[in-house]
Amino acid sequence: MARKQARRRKPKQAPRFTLPKIRVARIVTPLLAVGFVFATYQVSLRMLDREITSIEISAPFQRVTALHIEEAISEEIEAGFVGASLDTIREQIVALPWIDQARVSRRWPSRIAISVTEQIPAAVWGDSGLLNTRGELFVSELRHTPAELPKLSGPDARSAEVAARYLSVREQLIPVGLDVRRVHLDARGSWEMTLQSGIEVRLGRRDVAERTDLFLDVVADIITGRAADIDYVDMRYGNGFTIGWKSGLQTPVNESEKEDAAMFAARGRD
Repeated sequence: MARKQARRRKPKQAPRFTLPKIRVARIVTPLLAVGFVFATYQVSLRMLDREITSIEISAPFQRVTALHIEEAISEEIEAGFVGASLDTIREQIVALPWIDQARVSRRWPSRIAISVTEQIPAAVWGDSGLLNTRGELFVSELRHTPAELPKLSGPDARSAEVAARYLSVREQLIPVGLDVRRVHLDARGSWEMTLQSGIEVRLGRRDVAERTDLFLDVVADIITGRAADIDYVDMRYGNGFTIGWKSGLQTPVNESEKEDAAMFAARGRD
């Protein structure tokens, strides 16, 4: 019996886990290398950095002066030749009224070169705003607006759309001797145009693109021959348009009469 007890197996011991051995040098060496590179970079920056001694500004100045630009970027310039942020300088310049674009670069050893493009006003927006050639409102309050610019108006959020329609219509009217003086979009989405001759063109809210094409294809020819006699043109019809004459008479023209209207316009020019 004693032998049987002796033969009993000993209880199994739980396995022991040992952590993998990592050489400290494998961790420390890369960290030291990174630290050395970073320290070298910082020392190099301090050695290269110096006070900015001159600012070169090139631009066809009309609305903005070099002094305005220097004042706007003065704080950033104090950061030094390397420390100054070119992106920040650019943002500060573009934030100035009448500035459209700006390019900023470093010129070794201590000069900053700035090239500036001013905004080009293409139209008056509302009572006192100005739009650039992209239809963007860049001046919202101007004491005196240029009288020679066309006048566009509508919701501020749709200024680019109004400008695009103006440019599109004008491009097609100029070859036939007409021009646009005013484009208005009201809060309800209704469009109106006024030509240089004073003729009012009512486009309304619906099918504006189709009505504009009809005006350009047919009515513009009529106006070219009889502009002095016409007061307005109403395009707000599903099948044609109406011409209002300064004499007080009206001439409705439907779809079937468009060719006759074109022939009438041709006779009017003879």
